[in-house]
Formats: sequence, C-alpha cells, structure tokens
Amino acid sequence: MKRTETVQTVLNALGSLIVVQGLLILIPLVPLMVYREYRLLPVFIITAAASVLVGFLLKKCTRPGKMYFVHSLLICGMAWIVLSAFSCIPLYFGTSASLLDSYFETVSGLTTTGITIYTNIEVLPRCIVFWRSLIQWLGGLGILTFFLAVTFRSTNTYFQLFAAESHKIDSSRPTPSIIKTVIILWTLYTTFTVSEMILLKVLGMSVFDAVCHSLTTLSTGGFSPYDASINYYREAGYAHYRAIEYVITFFMLLGGINFLMHYKFLRGRFRDVAWNTELRYFLGIIVIGATLVMLDHFRMFPGFSLARLEETFRHTIFTIISLLTTTGFGTIDINEPYFPAMSKQIFLVLMLIGGCVGSTGGGIKVLRIVVLYKAFAIQIKRLRLPRKALSEVVVDHKIVPNGEYKRISALFWGWLFLILIGGMITAFFTDLEGWAAFSGMFSAMGNIGPCYISVQQMSDLPAIVKLTYIFGMLAGRLEILPILLLLSPKAWK
Repeated sequence: MKRTETVQTVLNALGSLIVVQGLLILIPLVPLMVYREYRLLPVFIITAAASVLVGFLLKKCTRPGKMYFVHSLLICGMAWIVLSAFSCIPLYFGTSASLLDSYFETVSGLTTTGITIYTNIEVLPRCIVFWRSLIQWLGGLGILTFFLAVTFRSTNTYFQLFAAESHKIDSSRPTPSIIKTVIILWTLYTTFTVSEMILLKVLGMSVFDAVCHSLTTLSTGGFSPYDASINYYREAGYAHYRAIEYVITFFMLLGGINFLMHYKFLRGRFRDVAWNTELRYFLGIIVIGATLVMLDHFRMFPGFSLARLEETFRHTIFTIISLLTTTGFGTIDINEPYFPAMSKQIFLVLMLIGGCVGSTGGGIKVLRIVVLYKAFAIQIKRLRLPRKALSEVVVDHKIVPNGEYKRISALFWGWLFLILIGGMITAFFTDLEGWAAFSGMFSAMGNIGPCYISVQQMSDLPAIVKLTYIFGMLAGRLEILPILLLLSPKAWK
C-alpha cells in the first residue's frame, strides 16, 4: 500500500473517533448546569462542535483502504495523541494551567496514570473536575474499545483496532465475537462503576464526589476532587470514612483483576477463577506485600492495640492495592515516615509489577512477571537436567509460545530502557535527587501516579521533562509499540 493510502486509512478512522469524542465532550454540561458554571458553556459547546466538524471533514476527505495490523497500530497511537489534544481544551480554558500543562493533565487522565500538576483542586470548576474524572473512566478499558461498543460494528477492520489496543498478551475472550466481547466488558465496567457510586453515596459522600471517585476507581486512574485524595474524608470528619476506604479498596481490587475473571465468576465458573495462575499470584503478592509492610511499620513504631492494628491494616491494604493496581489513591502519602524504608522499596516493586492482563491497571502486568519468573526457574532447572531434556514455560496448562515469550522479554527491557532514559533526562534538567528523578518516569511508564516528586515539583518541571513524561505515559499505556511505530517511516508505507 502506498504512503498516501496508508495516511488516508489512518485519518479516516481517526475522523470517526474524533466525532465520537466531540459528543462525549458534551457530557460535562450536566454538572455545568447543576453548578451554574455558565461561563464555561461556550468552551464545551465550541470544543464539541469543532471536534465533530474536524472528524466529519476527515471522514469526507479521505478514503480508507484495506486495514492491516500495522495500520491499526498507527491508528491506536495517533488516536491517543489526537484525542488527548481535543480533550485538553476545556482544561486549558477552564483553569489557569498552560497549554502544555493542560495536555499533560489530559494525557495523564486518559492513560489512567493519575500524575497531576493541579493544586487546590477543590476550587476548580466542578464541570472541569468531572471531565477530568470522565476521561480517566473512558481511558480505563480503552478509547478504541469504547468506540467499538457505541458503534456496534464487527468487521475485520474493527477487529484490527481491538487487537491493536488489546495486544497485551494472548488471552481468551468471553465470546468469539469482538463486538460481543467489547459489550460484555463495558457492561461489567459500567455495572461495577454504578455499584460503587451507590455504596459511596450511602456512606455519606455527595453525589458529585461519589460519581467522580467511582469513575476513577474502576479505571484505576486515581484522580480525586480533593488534594488530600481519599484522606480528605477522614480529615473532614466523615462518620463512615473507614467504610469509604474499604469500599474503594474493594473496587480498586476489581479494577486490577482481569475482567474475564469477573465474567467467569458471574457465570458461575468458580473453578476456572480459583485456579487461574495470574489471579493467584496477584492475590499472593497483595498478601505478602501487606504482611511485610505491616511488620515493617510495627518494627519502626512499636506498640499494639486492636484499634491500631485495624488502622495499620486499613492504611496498608489500601496503599498496597492502590499501588499494585496502579490506581494511585492515597490515605497516607507514601513519602511519609509512616512507611519505613523497606516499605518504600516494596512500593516500587509493586509499581513495577502492576495489575493483571485484561484489567484497567498499568505496569508490566502480573502475568508477564509470572512468565519471566517461570522462564528463569526453568533455566536453573536445566542445569541439573540432561541437555536434551525439554522444558517449556507453562501457564494455566498451556505452553507459552516462544514468540510470545520473546515479545514479553522485549517489552520488559524496552520498559526499563525508557525509564532509564526518562530518569536521566529528569536528573539532567532538574535538581531532583536520583531516586526521585527515576520515580517520575517510573510513574509515567507504569501509568501509576504516585511517585517521590511532589505535586508542586511536578508542576514546576521544565517543558522537556513534561514532554518526556507525556511520551512515557502514552508508551506505557499502549505498551510502547504503537507509539514507537509512529516514528517509523516504513510503517507509513
């Protein structure tokens, strides 16, 4: 296919996505009207109209050719960049942030990273805060899968788009039909979100807070309407703040688990869920991590009572699940002395691992860590076996293909390489210490949010560092390949 045909194919698909995005930008008009923030009405209306117009023109002025997988990867990479640009317009005109900072915040939201450059969030317009939460929810399962769900199209072209955004690792689907799979996933996602909204409202949250936190919990995004995050409810004296923390902990856990497991559980296939390798490792990591962090805390701060045990458990399990699922909510800042040195090291390991494949979590993913661990164990085993003995990496009674193993290894090292480059850029252009500099790119690549850089320091970072983190957030969310492919001239041919 010629370069012009490739460009037209990509732009034609982008046109459809931008039209859908324009319609979504109208949703914040609901809180805008409720809170009478009429000055921002033109911003959302004009942005939505411009998006629909641009998308319509792209559709009319281009002719799509046959879709190949490389084209779907190009569309995937371009979509996240372009849709972030349209989504950042309300943030730019609705806050005092610069255009770069608005784009940074939007990419952080859409990729469900959760790094923020905003302070005094409580004083921001409610429609802006809601839009900020909504883009995290839309990015949770992926903007391309949302597009497939609302257009109800099931052709080879849209199969390629689904594969591009869901190229995490080979895994089964609830149904052979792509469109039915997408609808099932979004139905589960929406049902869990609404369930959390109801529970949080019953526990005393306002409707607005319950909606915003539910949107950013299931998406494992972590944006909150308050600078203090979930700790706000304890500081503000909410009667049921403990229950609020436990509810959010539970739904963060759901967001970090493969949604296929939720589907199987609801269909009564409990044995499949109970014996799933990735889920067992995921839960095991939580138990071991929480135990070690609690022991570390009591070692540093001796003294025991049932009330203190409950409090320590609540803060620990909340933080462990928040970091492992890459949500980023907090009840206690991970920089605080409450978590001693060993705990902080454990947190970095959890950030590296991330959630399960097929979840909304970021990071390298538990299944990949399991595959790499099993491959390492096999190499040790081969030292004491005959040279001709065969041993393969087996997960859930299936041999991991050699090509998949190579891809996992390549992504793992590519992930670490980009963290290294980003950390060095941060250290060179700022006065941050070594670990803090690495933690910023670590957070960006893992789509995590929390790091050892304060919000104010993040806001003051030079433009080149912010651009590096934007690249890192997109590369981490799309697992490197689609973003790097955009830079390849041969891919456009």
